[in-house]
Amino acid sequence: MDKTLVIYYSRKGQNYSRGSIVNLKKGNTEYVAEFIKKAVGADLFEIKTVKKYSDDYTTCTEEAKEELKNNSRPELTEYVDSISEYKNIVIAGPCWWGTFPCAVMTQLEKLDFTGKKVFSVMTHEGSGLGSSVRTLKNLCHGAEIGEGLAVFGSSAPDSFETVSDWAQRNLV
Repeated sequence: MDKTLVIYYSRKGQNYSRGSIVNLKKGNTEYVAEFIKKAVGADLFEIKTVKKYSDDYTTCTEEAKEELKNNSRPELTEYVDSISEYKNIVIAGPCWWGTFPCAVMTQLEKLDFTGKKVFSVMTHEGSGLGSSVRTLKNLCHGAEIGEGLAVFGSSAPDSFETVSDWAQRNLV
């Protein structure tokens, strides 16, 4: 079996879910990343920023919008230095303004994806994969882009079967 790494960003606390702001003890993308790990034995790397996003959901979305507009690359608390031991790399995150949070892009730009198979996984409340596949094509030079997976954030805690089926089909 090929080794898989899931690089993910997930937001705990205030999130948008089914038309309301709710408080999550665990981020939606974290559930999905853990389900991939369970399904195929993947390793996990959680992206964390030095400067925290606002706890207030609406303020956080404005911060994310400003980062995207400015093509920002927020500093991370730690980085994956090498993905050489992995064949499959899953990039997972919430769909913020149609793509990954800029913190994810900070990490991706530091890696060599030559010969890797890369997959987009997005949690969302209606935007699906957004432009995440295009983002990966632009940032993961030398990689083959595989089938993406979009999971409704509000359904993420109950998505094990869907995520597991996708992981077994694509990562084994």
